[in-house]
Amino acid sequence: MSTTRRNFLRNSAAGLGLAALGPMAGTLAADDRANWGAGTGALNGLPHFAPKAKRVIILWMGGGASHVDLYDPKPHLEAMRFQELPDSIRSGARLSSMTSGYKSFPILPAIKPFKKYGQSGMEMSELLPHIGSMADDIAVIRSMQTEAVNHSPGVTLSMTGSQIPGRPSLGSWLQYALGVQAKNLPGYVVMTSTDSGRTCGQLFYEHYWSSGFIPSHHQGVRFRGEGEPVLYLNDPAGISRDQKRDLLDDLGDLNRHRFQKMGDPEIETRIAQFEMAYKMQGSVPDLLQVEQEPKHVLDLYGPDVLKRGSFAFHCLLARRLAERGTRCIQLMHSGWDQHNNWSHQLENQCKDTDHGAGGLLKDLKQRGMLEDTLVVYATEFGRTVFLQGDRNNPKGFGRDHFGRAYSVWFAGAGVKGGHVHGETDEFAYNVVRDPVHVHDWQATIMHLMGIDHERLTYRYQGRQFRLTDVHGHVIKGILS
Repeated sequence: MSTTRRNFLRNSAAGLGLAALGPMAGTLAADDRANWGAGTGALNGLPHFAPKAKRVIILWMGGGASHVDLYDPKPHLEAMRFQELPDSIRSGARLSSMTSGYKSFPILPAIKPFKKYGQSGMEMSELLPHIGSMADDIAVIRSMQTEAVNHSPGVTLSMTGSQIPGRPSLGSWLQYALGVQAKNLPGYVVMTSTDSGRTCGQLFYEHYWSSGFIPSHHQGVRFRGEGEPVLYLNDPAGISRDQKRDLLDDLGDLNRHRFQKMGDPEIETRIAQFEMAYKMQGSVPDLLQVEQEPKHVLDLYGPDVLKRGSFAFHCLLARRLAERGTRCIQLMHSGWDQHNNWSHQLENQCKDTDHGAGGLLKDLKQRGMLEDTLVVYATEFGRTVFLQGDRNNPKGFGRDHFGRAYSVWFAGAGVKGGHVHGETDEFAYNVVRDPVHVHDWQATIMHLMGIDHERLTYRYQGRQFRLTDVHGHVIKGILS
């Protein structure tokens, strides 16, 4: 047998038995809580303990959603508008090259007032009425921290545990560890959208959902908002399903023969991907028929829900994917990078995303799915409390990137609803209580999915890697 020691060990470590459909074509796991993580292709011994969540939906606000304006109320700042931020407060904070050389740092209060939501009285911006209406199911973390001050390194750190591309993404780690529950859909799906005005979007690089150095069939599958939802999924004209089945059977035989000779696990990935594409030809058209949903459900997601590619449309697809067994669903929406158009674009962004996100939580809850679905709202960093740009030009100023303090939230399975974790100083600039690092955020998601982040590793280039590197602690304060 012409194989290498490296391929043999890699194949054994990954637990890749010879299966024509591979881990991507599993069946739904049993409903018993102890077996929630035991999807097809799960590693031995996983989950490490009974999970709280069957699945996770990540709502990613690309560009740096402003905690100052949305989640961290500091009403006294209104009286300090355009006054200088004290040097003692700014001391030691890392800024981007766009503002690090500034000589003046005028304070910019929140764009709109905050209000209390729910029985908990949690304070959020009045720009978030739909998310706010679910406050009693949400745990807001106001003490997030990251080293990153630019977009791609910030997103890469959150999604892969390193600012440098090349490591496996969070969703890939989850699928590698827990296998796949979906019968005819991928276990890890990614959808991207941008602000309706298309004024300040960021690029979404494929390494944000890459499998890195673990087997490539664990990478996320991107559904596109325009044109064909999945590229190259459709057959050429004149090819019937029976013909395609015969072709795949013959191709599978050739690939299995090659695998027996070479022992390359990527050959198994190829088999699995062909089979999944065949299954998705039947499942994706039905998935996309969102107009079949009752009107009262469509209304939950707002007026853009039937607009292909919108954030609201993707939120409804996320629920439909979740109930079909997809384990990790990653919705990435760009446009939160308000450097010089804060006065109008921030409000537009909230209109684009608040209704869909709030509707998703309501829809999951009314179906009883929020009990076993983890929903995470996050961003790569926050924004500065001081103004960037020309304050005399109403449409010419905004806020710069800021990683020293920002806000995210968790909702659903295993999360303490109506809870605020952590605190910043009076300027929303420095964390003064219960700091939470990106690696802690990752560790907590994995914990709720039944994984001990310190025990899930993959050996690559002579080292055991994990998502959280050598860091990370579960945020116990937000757990129910």
